[in-house]
Amino acid sequence: MRLPRRRFLHLVAGAVILPAVSRLARAETYPARPVHLIVGFPAGGPQDITMRLIGQWLSERFGQPFVIENRTGAGGNVGAEAVVRAAPDGYTLLSVSSPNAINVSLYPNLTFNFIRDIAPVAGIMRVPLVMEVNPSVPVHTVPEFIAYAKANPGKISYASAGIGTPQHVSAELFKMLTGVEMVHVPYRGAAPALTDLIGGQVQVMIDTSPASMAHIRSGRLRALAVTTTTRADALPDLPTVADFVPGYEATSWFGIGAPKNTPPEIIATLNEGINAAIADPKIKARLIDLGGTVLPGSPADFGKLIATETEKWAKVVKFSGAKPN
Repeated sequence: MRLPRRRFLHLVAGAVILPAVSRLARAETYPARPVHLIVGFPAGGPQDITMRLIGQWLSERFGQPFVIENRTGAGGNVGAEAVVRAAPDGYTLLSVSSPNAINVSLYPNLTFNFIRDIAPVAGIMRVPLVMEVNPSVPVHTVPEFIAYAKANPGKISYASAGIGTPQHVSAELFKMLTGVEMVHVPYRGAAPALTDLIGGQVQVMIDTSPASMAHIRSGRLRALAVTTTTRADALPDLPTVADFVPGYEATSWFGIGAPKNTPPEIIATLNEGINAAIADPKIKARLIDLGGTVLPGSPADFGKLIATETEKWAKVVKFSGAKPN
């Protein structure tokens, strides 16, 4: 049967337009049900607090619950794998952070490729770390600490929240760039590490600013410098480590990702919502109060950050010889 030319052209046009209309309808109706945001770390930590803050804002914006689920284990890998295996429909998202970039080189037998299998959606914030010592350590500046450590090789112990955490690799980067010798003492989380640092069982730690701020202000810890390339708003009087150690930079950062093959229009919808959230004065003020600076941008911008951090920390992991627990 031969179709009239006009009828044939209408059918062709419809075939071209239909997928676009379908994609548009899908974007317009998303989300139509609750969205699950997986956090690979325990409740109550900075990452969990940040995601609950953003999740509540997105719930109000989109009229659907953004449910926070804590799936802990293997330095965040348990949560990441759950999202990698989820349907790419925008209803299962991942809280992405610096440990995900570190884990790529730290764990040699991962069952997924983080950069390939997780699509970047949006950044949320960066958090500086603070190089801090027990007040009994006779130093007040980074150069004094370097001189003291070199005069006492192997006698300085540094605490971390565990192997592969930002606190660990930040200290190893410091060792790599300065040549000082320090003994790593990993803990199961930042809280017990800080307790021993305050008690003098270890001498130094490079920790996230939100966790350490109260101890610094009370005098229980002495802050030497922040790890960002510019001074931190929360601690404006502190110099940066890079002022004395050229090329040094380390931050903890948070954002959101989705399973690969998630429709780009859904990623665009989420990106727009997250950027609107961190631009909201109340949300922005709360993130600053947590010690962070907002991280606006496109999915490509966030993907570039993840790739850059993954490459950077791979060099540090190799230098340190670190192995997962």
